[in-house]
Amino acid sequence: MDDIKYWVWLSSLPGIGARRFKQLIDHFGLPEEVWNANEKQLQSLQGFQKIIPSILDINLRNNIDTYMHRVEKLDIKILRVVDEDYPSNLKDIYDPPPVLHVCGKFEKTDDKAIAIVGSRNATEYGRGMAKEIANELALRGITVVSGMARGIDTFAHKGAIEVGGRTIAVMGCGVDVPYPPENRRLMDMVSKSGAVISEYPIGTQPFAGNFPARNRIVSGLSIGVVVIEAAERSGALITVDFALEQGKEVFALPGRVKSEESKGTNKLIKDGAKIVTCTEDILEEFANIELYNPKMHSVVEQKYSQLNFEEIKILEVIHTEPTHIDNILRGTGYNIQKINSLVTMLELKGILKQLPGKFFIRA
Repeated sequence: MDDIKYWVWLSSLPGIGARRFKQLIDHFGLPEEVWNANEKQLQSLQGFQKIIPSILDINLRNNIDTYMHRVEKLDIKILRVVDEDYPSNLKDIYDPPPVLHVCGKFEKTDDKAIAIVGSRNATEYGRGMAKEIANELALRGITVVSGMARGIDTFAHKGAIEVGGRTIAVMGCGVDVPYPPENRRLMDMVSKSGAVISEYPIGTQPFAGNFPARNRIVSGLSIGVVVIEAAERSGALITVDFALEQGKEVFALPGRVKSEESKGTNKLIKDGAKIVTCTEDILEEFANIELYNPKMHSVVEQKYSQLNFEEIKILEVIHTEPTHIDNILRGTGYNIQKINSLVTMLELKGILKQLPGKFFIRA
C-alpha cells in the first residue's frame, strides 16, 4: 500500500497527465523517487517548472494517506500500469493511464472487448440497436466497453447486463461520482458485472475537459469500436480518432440520410469504416477469436422459451425499427383485439415497448 500511494499521489497532481508521468518515471525510476527529489533535482527537468510547486506541495503530500484510507473504505481497487492484472489491451497504447481506480474487477476475457459509443441524444432506433448489438456481443462472451453517458452508452451497458454479460464503464469523473445522476443504479450493476473505472481520483467532478482523454481509454481497452449514431461534431468521433491511432477496427451503423444524429456515422462509412447491418458484420473481423459463450445463450433462451406461437409471430414482424400497429396487423393477419392483447402481454414480459403513436419496438 505504501508503494501504491506514491503512484496515486503522483498521478493525481495538477498538471500531471499520463505523458508527463512517464517522463518523470523515465528520469527518476519510481514515483517514490519523485517524492524524495529536491527542488534542484526537479528543476533539471525541462518543461516541468510550472508543476514543481505541486510536486513539493506539503498539503498534497499530507493528504495522500487520508485519500488512500477513503479508497480502501469505498472498496476501490488501485491498478498500476506495471501490475500484472492491468488490462493488456490498454497497456499497449501510447499513453496508458499510470493508475486506474476500479470498482469491480477485470478478467482475462476482457481482452476480447468491443466498445459501443454514440450520441447522447440517441433516437429510439439508435438506443434499440445499441442494446441489441450489446446483447449479441455479450452472448458471444465479448465484453462491452462504453462511457456511461446518456443515450447510446447507457443502452450498450444495459444490453450486456441484460444477458448476463460483462461490461466496463470508463468514467470522465471519479468512480464514486454518479454521472449522469440517473445512472447511479446502472453504475452499481456494471461494477457487479464487470468494472467501473477511471484514471481520475475519487471525488473528481465530470468536467468537460476530462472526456476527450477518457475516450482514449474506451478505445484502448477494446479490439474494435462500434459507432451507433453520431453527429458531425461528436465525442464518439474523438473515440474513433483514438481507435485509428491505436490500430483498432472501426465500425459504423448506417442511419437516415437526413438525420443529424447519423451524419457522423454515415461520413465514417464514406471514409472507410466498416458498415454494420448486423452483429455478424463485426464478428467476422475477429474470426480467429473464440467468441461464443454457450452459458450466456441460455439467458436469452429462458426469456423467450415461455412465448407462445402467436407472441413469436408478433416479434417476427417487429425488428429493430419502431413498427406501427397497422404493420403488425398486416404482418400477422390477426384482428385488432388479438393484437392489443398480445402486445400487452409482451410489454408485461419486458419484451416489447410501446412508443407514442401506436408504434412498438423490442425492449
